Amino acid sequence: MGQKTKLRDLIGAIKDKASLSKAAFLSKPNTLSLQLSILRATTHDPTNPPHDKHLTTLLSFGQSSRATASAVIESLMDRLHHTHDSSVALKCLITIHHIIRRGSFILQDQLCVYPTFGGRNYLKLSDFRDCTTPTTWALSSWVRWYAQYVEHLLCTSRILGFFLCSTSGSADKDEAEEKVAALLNKDLLKEIDSLVGIMEEICKAPEFVFVEGNKLVLEVMGFVGDDYLSAINEISLRICEFKERLSCLSFGESVELVFELKRLEDCKERLMVVFTRTKASVEIFWGLVREMKDRVGMMKGYREERRLVMVGRRERASESARFGERVLKSGDLVNFSSGRLCLDRFQFPLLESIESEI
Repeated sequence: MGQKTKLRDLIGAIKDKASLSKAAFLSKPNTLSLQLSILRATTHDPTNPPHDKHLTTLLSFGQSSRATASAVIESLMDRLHHTHDSSVALKCLITIHHIIRRGSFILQDQLCVYPTFGGRNYLKLSDFRDCTTPTTWALSSWVRWYAQYVEHLLCTSRILGFFLCSTSGSADKDEAEEKVAALLNKDLLKEIDSLVGIMEEICKAPEFVFVEGNKLVLEVMGFVGDDYLSAINEISLRICEFKERLSCLSFGESVELVFELKRLEDCKERLMVVFTRTKASVEIFWGLVREMKDRVGMMKGYREERRLVMVGRRERASESARFGERVLKSGDLVNFSSGRLCLDRFQFPLLESIESEI
């Protein structure tokens, strides 16, 4: 097994040199440095994540023009799609995550709009397999999961209007609270739904069998852990806003909010396993989720009970109205077969007898 791994690493190194030589000969002069930066950041080396020097060079291309930023994303996606090596695929995805975290606005924008122009689900690598060794087989499951996670992260960014953990999308607390306070209830629920989806995707992370201590996996989980804390902050902000609107929620909105909070609680146990180090802010967050779910649940129960009471009252009122239609009222005519008698004579027989005696 050791000899096979060494042979694979040697072949990977040869492939890297061949790719660099090919890029030097075939790339256009204006894109050569870009192509070389991508190849250097996504080598076949299975032991180390992309070097920060190469990533910094790559990210710098996204600050010049939209055309150059588009070329960066297109080249990176081609590299991701044409590789069958789990280390290269993970490094491509890590590079994409770096763009999400600290890329320029133009580069992030091109990352979001690329599916529109490319016409592919470029991050859903559901069929990716690297069967070279047991380790690469295990890393393949990480490639598939990580691609799906980053895809969901991109979808969430479109809904929120910014990327989690992004330096370009960060805002101070007061500004963030103002933005959230201006949202409609349905938009708040939509954002919470997407953020809870991030939590659920994290829960699907593969087991660490065969990859324990792998630096690529550690790099991935470091990024995901930061996203996890950012998602907690964003969800907490929206839950606190709903606390202010609790009395104004409709019954349907209350039901939907409880459903989202229940989804969150279902993630708690798995998240505690994935992230063993628990911060005080995380404990506060889960307490907030539990408290809010209980409060909204009580409100929902109260409103349901009140709704049933009101329905019962309306039914009784309706029944009374129907009964009233059957009760004779003063001035109403009673239809007998003769058609000669009216309600006055029928309702006051004593008065009629007195009149006849007079």
